[in-house]
Amino acid sequence: MAAQNGKDLLVKLDLTGSGQFETIAGLRATRISFNAETVDVTSLESQGGWRELLAGAGVKSAAISGSGVFKDAATDERARQIFFDGEVPDFQVIIPAFGVVQGPFMITSVEYAGTYNGEATYEVSMASAGVLSFTAL
Repeated sequence: MAAQNGKDLLVKLDLTGSGQFETIAGLRATRISFNAETVDVTSLESQGGWRELLAGAGVKSAAISGSGVFKDAATDERARQIFFDGEVPDFQVIIPAFGVVQGPFMITSVEYAGTYNGEATYEVSMASAGVLSFTAL
């Protein structure tokens, strides 16, 4: 994959549950990580004493985080509502020249900050809460 603009890594939120996704406004930095737990099935019979892992086992998860500035009342309000109501709506993450990840995420953390002579900022963290789909671009 060739070099890409960081601003093209987009986190989108289904604002109404209708499948229409809008970019969360004001994000300056975004990150997505994928994880898979391992299940160790090493035994005394493992060849050469090397660890063996059970294919297809373990829990898969994804985490999204982002930080930015307040720009759009609708997405700010929706994210806040999702957190306080404990909802798990669908999100999309557009990874440039790679693909689109879509599925339910729970907002696990929201932080607000500001300085006397600067802009108000926020940070948000989300954890996958169900099956995610991947569509290659």
